[in-house]
Amino acid sequence: MIPGATEHQVITPDGVRLAVVEAGDPTRPTLLFLHGYPDCREVWEPVMSRLCSRYHVVAYDVRGAGRSTAPAPTADSYRLERLEDDFLAVLDALAPYGPVHLVGHDWGSVQSWEFVTSPRLQGGLASFTSISGPCLDHFGLWLRERLHRPTARRLMQAAGQGARSWYALSFQLPRVPEALWRGPLGRHWPAVRRAMERLPLADDRPSDTLSEDAANGTWLYRANMRERLRHPRTDRVATVPVQLVVPLRDPYLSRHLYDDLDRWAPVLRRRTVDAGHWLPLTRSDQLAEWISTFVDAVRDGSVPSVRPGAASRGGAASDRAGAPGDGQEAGRTGGGSAPDQPIRSVPR
Repeated sequence: MIPGATEHQVITPDGVRLAVVEAGDPTRPTLLFLHGYPDCREVWEPVMSRLCSRYHVVAYDVRGAGRSTAPAPTADSYRLERLEDDFLAVLDALAPYGPVHLVGHDWGSVQSWEFVTSPRLQGGLASFTSISGPCLDHFGLWLRERLHRPTARRLMQAAGQGARSWYALSFQLPRVPEALWRGPLGRHWPAVRRAMERLPLADDRPSDTLSEDAANGTWLYRANMRERLRHPRTDRVATVPVQLVVPLRDPYLSRHLYDDLDRWAPVLRRRTVDAGHWLPLTRSDQLAEWISTFVDAVRDGSVPSVRPGAASRGGAASDRAGAPGDGQEAGRTGGGSAPDQPIRSVPR
């Protein structure tokens, strides 16, 4: 449990009841955490517990997960536009004192990219820490470049990510994934994840609602992936500083997916860690430290804000570039890397 946590319900414009938890002093900077698939907000408890004494921390179960209610099982109910409406409803209810610092993992990061590139949320966000979840538009453009301008290296990268994304393709099938999650896959998933992540039983946090959460969440893939990968938008540029955390042993996402992220994040800090996909559980101490350091740097100005009109194809750099390693920061400056390069925003 998160010390001093209180729970709330927020009603979305289409009538979904979102289960929200908050802790800490609400007059302090707000950190809002979004969970991924097939998790619920409980996956963030180890990180939030380490930060609630210094910040106002908030998390919620996304629609169809945890203690939140599930809308009708249709693509329209789970489109990113609906998730943005949900996010705005939570902001209005629980973050009234200024822009929030957003932290997302997996699908929580995917939807967060929608928010930090949305005109509707300009001024409502202060920073974004992205963990294991790309913008689907950026993903689509990355894939298009590798298929339309092929080289051996690019084709290998595309094939490698395709092999990692097999499960996302399987979720396009009707009814079969839901049946598996409500049956054998749901029963055995906690043990599978512990084995993959080398996660001790005491540190695992499978929810009681896992099977239903996973079954409902398949609609996230059906509602969004095909459309965004086939028809990616080219104007999705982050309007806030971004901290990208890349686990090098992520079985679902290749680190090469983020090679071109400088084009879409004018103020960017890159970090790599020798770990698997579920950093909120396996590296909660490290993650809490990185989030805190980044948020404080944004607040004191050592990480600059994004300038109006920042170039969509500009470069961005972090504190240090070099070979990736556990806890290392790395960056790109224009077309290449340079050591000891400060974070900067790039004008048009």
